[in-house]
Amino acid sequence: MTTVHTFSILLFLCSLFSASLIIAKVQHHDFVIQETPVKRLCKTRNAITVNGMFPGPTLEVNNGDTLEVKVHNRARYNITIHWHGVRQIRTGWADGPEFVTQCPIRPGKSYTYRFTIQGQEGTLWWHAHSSWLRATVYGALIIHPTPGSSFPFPKPDRQTALMLGEWWNANPVDIINQATRTGAAPNISDAYTINGQPGDLYKCSTKETVVVPINSGETNLVRVINAALNQPLFFTVANHKLTVVGADASYLKPFATKVLMLGPGQTTDVLLTADQPPKRYYIAARAYQSAQNAPFDNTTTTAILQYKKTRATSKPIVPVLPAFNDTNTVTSFSRKFKSLRNVVVPKTIDDNLFFTIGLGLDNCPKNFPKNRCQGLNGTRFTASMNNVSFVLPSNFSLLQAHSNGIPGVFTTDFPSKPPVKFDYTGNNISRALFQPVKGTKLYKLKYGSRVQVVLQDTNIVTSENHPIHLHGHDFYIVGEGFGNFNPKKDTSKFNLVNPPLRNTVAVPVNGWAVIRFVADNPGVWLMHCHLDVHIKWGLAMAFLVDNGVGELETLEAPPHDLPIC
Repeated sequence: MTTVHTFSILLFLCSLFSASLIIAKVQHHDFVIQETPVKRLCKTRNAITVNGMFPGPTLEVNNGDTLEVKVHNRARYNITIHWHGVRQIRTGWADGPEFVTQCPIRPGKSYTYRFTIQGQEGTLWWHAHSSWLRATVYGALIIHPTPGSSFPFPKPDRQTALMLGEWWNANPVDIINQATRTGAAPNISDAYTINGQPGDLYKCSTKETVVVPINSGETNLVRVINAALNQPLFFTVANHKLTVVGADASYLKPFATKVLMLGPGQTTDVLLTADQPPKRYYIAARAYQSAQNAPFDNTTTTAILQYKKTRATSKPIVPVLPAFNDTNTVTSFSRKFKSLRNVVVPKTIDDNLFFTIGLGLDNCPKNFPKNRCQGLNGTRFTASMNNVSFVLPSNFSLLQAHSNGIPGVFTTDFPSKPPVKFDYTGNNISRALFQPVKGTKLYKLKYGSRVQVVLQDTNIVTSENHPIHLHGHDFYIVGEGFGNFNPKKDTSKFNLVNPPLRNTVAVPVNGWAVIRFVADNPGVWLMHCHLDVHIKWGLAMAFLVDNGVGELETLEAPPHDLPIC
């Protein structure tokens, strides 16, 4: 090889290295957790916020960037922050769920979350993962394409993040603590919000209603995030078509719709083109409520899409939203989701799992007074997966116990199928199945295992659409349907060509969903219902993924500032 050739190769390698340095950045942020007076619905209360903001700051990164976020806890509660949907490859210590991957950050203490965004583009978000603090502690995490690359659709003229939330006039921590004491369901919210504001239809809220400006002919990439604590939500914009192009930081085959449905935890990216007469149009969200006879907040939150040069005093055009129990609309919407291109879905399955999900009732303990058993018929509400109601440890995190070989914190005998086979969605379920066992049970997976999980809703107490979120992994939703899953009949209908890649799946009410993923991320990863009332009741489990071979398949060492219990 000549000297010129050698020099050329070195120059090429140097340019590649320089380009990688330019492209990948390390972002540093400080999150100060504090109490802040917040006025909503004519009343002011102290809410837990990040940097005094509600919602919290939006973080914008590029695919490939590294984030270092130092969280300073100056509030009175323990707290952790979860980076919802971030893969956290080998950085499980930064995932955030309390007592799963870390002990909480105590008042007066701090912890730095360090992780890299790898191969993800689109909309994710971050939120507290401790008690009910995520009612006000949340914000958007927007991942732009790597510099030099672009969206797989025409570049939009502008971008807007809209975070849907729930607001309580009372302190949410007090509400869930009271429900835990009484065994009853917690009080419902007083309002829904868009970017922290309830909107025109609530008292004392008109002046602060969020306004989204747009010019005629422009296209806006609207990033919709359901940050509500306990409620799936319908979303629409009056008289405007929405073109869905992504969800959970994964691109989709574009499709047009008038309405979205997002379960808590889910994100959806849509293109909205300003092709209507220049007026003001309501952006609106209201509940999708699938649990029969369960109380819910039946109000509507609004923002305003305002064309430029429109009088700010003109009345916005009102949209049509589905009825609160319109499951048909939810079904037709979810069945349109397909990945943008054909994908490699695991065909051979190593771990074939069947998980029942749903509610339950604990009999009142003999030493409890009646006011501690205010669930149905003098019981206490509970929830479970495969009849195990998940109990978090309190002295160590699960990842810490696994990493350090600490015995007695958890077991690895989470069942691969329900202990009893029954008519899961029937109307005459034996009362013997209403009371689950409590336990801290994990399911162990070998590194690289190809996993299928059937998520089967049950009609114990009531059936419901459950948004099931898996930490540390994305998964393909290969099938969904109603009734009891039948492997002989339903497997042949799976989409193994271009199923959507998600981190949260809305399991149909009285139905099932099937997901597939490769366990390629060592650590302990929570899978749970993202209705926070249900995770508190125990609708969760965790996967323990073993290390693989070599450094790139091994969990990183814990950081020096990891909180201690």
